[in-house]
Amino acid sequence: MDFNLVKIEVFIPENYVEELRFELNKIGALTIDGKYDNCMSIYSVKGLWRPLEGSNPYLGEVGEICETEEFKVEFSCRREIIGEAVEVIKRVHPYETPVINVIPMMIIG
Repeated sequence: MDFNLVKIEVFIPENYVEELRFELNKIGALTIDGKYDNCMSIYSVKGLWRPLEGSNPYLGEVGEICETEEFKVEFSCRREIIGEAVEVIKRVHPYETPVINVIPMMIIG
C-alpha cells in the first residue's frame, strides 16, 4: 500500500502555535490540494511529564512531575515534505525533546 499523505501531531505550548503555523505554511505543509492553506487543527490538552537526570527541561524540575496546558496541533502533510516539516517543528518548538507523531494516511474516494 502506498501512502502519499501523513498526519503529523505535535504537542506545544500555546504561545508557539502561531509561529509554528506560519513556518509550516511557508513550506507548504499546511496546503491541501493546492486550494487551501493554513489547514491545521488545535486542541487544548493537559500535558504531564517528569524530567529525568541529565535533561534540560523547558518547564519543570528534574525528578518532579510537571503538569501544564499544552496544545495538540495536527495537520495533513504530503509524504515528500515530512522531513522538512519535522525540522520546522524542532526549530520552533521550545521543548528539548518534542513529541512528534507521524501517522500514514490512506485517502479513500
